[in-house]
Amino acid sequence: MTCCTMDAESVLALSTTSFSAEEVRLASQPLGEGLRQLDLSVSDVHCGGCISTIERALLTLPFVKTARVNLTARRVTCVYQEEIEARATDPSRILAAINSAGYRVHLFTPSAPENDKTRNQLLLAIGVSGFAAANIMLLSVSVWSGADAATRDMFHWISAMIAAPALVYAGRFFFKSAWNALRHGRTNMDVPISLAVSLSYAVSLWETVHHGEHAWFDASVSLLFFLLIGRTLDHIMREKARAAINGLARLAPRGALLINPDGSRRYIAVEEIAAGDEISIAAGERVPVDGIVVSGESDLDLSIVTGESSPVAVASNSEVSSGAMNLTGSLVLRATRIAKNSLLSEIIGLMEAAEGGRARYRRIADRAATLYSPVVHLLALVSFLAWGFLGGDWKQAMLVAVAVLIITCPCALGLAVPVVQVVAAGELFRKGIMVKDGSALERLAE
Repeated sequence: MTCCTMDAESVLALSTTSFSAEEVRLASQPLGEGLRQLDLSVSDVHCGGCISTIERALLTLPFVKTARVNLTARRVTCVYQEEIEARATDPSRILAAINSAGYRVHLFTPSAPENDKTRNQLLLAIGVSGFAAANIMLLSVSVWSGADAATRDMFHWISAMIAAPALVYAGRFFFKSAWNALRHGRTNMDVPISLAVSLSYAVSLWETVHHGEHAWFDASVSLLFFLLIGRTLDHIMREKARAAINGLARLAPRGALLINPDGSRRYIAVEEIAAGDEISIAAGERVPVDGIVVSGESDLDLSIVTGESSPVAVASNSEVSSGAMNLTGSLVLRATRIAKNSLLSEIIGLMEAAEGGRARYRRIADRAATLYSPVVHLLALVSFLAWGFLGGDWKQAMLVAVAVLIITCPCALGLAVPVVQVVAAGELFRKGIMVKDGSALERLAE
């Protein structure tokens, strides 16, 4: 594990001032007629007052045509004029204006969407299943209180009609996963869940059709409700941990000022930088790729690379790493690696490997979860046959088999260890500690 004296939020705050006019222009989209649109993320926007403050600050700039703040997405969309009176405008002043108003701002990254579609779908499914479960429970109270046959049947039919669409809508996450697994000749944890929910609804519907005394529509929907809560929390925790990697990725510059052999300069995307290219890095900019200083002297903030917060002096022939902040002077750098092989990319890769790596306890949990499906299906089948042949009541045997499928659900086993590892890695990064191997947490505990 590597220790840093600055957390991720502090580093992101520093990156606010590191965008050059060329980099901001590269991040904006042309609209035609000399207009460009710039999308920014402003995480500190919380109310209508924040919206008014930011929009007023932007509209005071003479080249800004429109400025809109989306409170839900916490995003600023700004349309500006490329040139005024035949002179190029400086779009980095847009970020400076927002920063001066007291808000942290960075360029919007499309690869890290702020609107989590899967989370929203899961939350809607929780709402539907919870609403259905609550209403079916209310009807069940009357049945449990001793409703007569006609009233009981009516409540059972109403419960069946409420449960059917709720199970289809809320259970689609489990049903799709189970069907995909079975279609490819394997099983997973969602197969017994889908079987349990479907069979319990089918048995309850059978009982309703034949004027049975008991039905279990409430149990079917309630099971989905609680399982969806667990799945949603798992998804949110993983996305929260992934935010650490997304924050680190924002530190990578989008481009750099390339020095051509004839001495001319042009701004290119960071992906176009090749080994051997010479690039100019002004004070306040981040180093885009690993390289060697050709000329110039400066102080670099290497906290994101080494964890050391004190600036480090560099001069000709000094090696520098991507992600470092150039603090005082201008430098000319000869690239030794392309962007995808640079140190900052390697750090991001280590973070991803740590979150996805399989430590010893995680491998044990995965093996147990893999064995679970066939074992539980076999146990449910044995229970069904044993109760059927020995007791002679096949309806009761079916209920026992369904109960076995429900009670033995190993979701906690399959999710707890991976989620703990992912969340711990993300939280440690926000505290300034980077985990590059998942087993480090186990060794630390020992």
